[in-house]
Amino acid sequence: MNEPDNPTPIPNPELLIRLAKTRMPFGKYAGRYLVDLPEPYLTWFSRKGFPQNELGEMLQMIYELKINGLGYLLNPLKEL
Repeated sequence: MNEPDNPTPIPNPELLIRLAKTRMPFGKYAGRYLVDLPEPYLTWFSRKGFPQNELGEMLQMIYELKINGLGYLLNPLKEL
């Protein structure tokens, strides 16, 4: 059997745990886990522009997970 040209990338487990355990450091939702941020808030960031730093990258990843219906996958990782 031939291997696919574009295999599905395997997510980095440490990154997934960090995404699940990171809290919003500022604003209306300060202290809330990024994964628990409301989708409309993340959509607003996507329209206005995510911060140009590591937090912005993490917010963008959470946004992508949520719009694809996969945000729930990080919930169990918050407890690790």
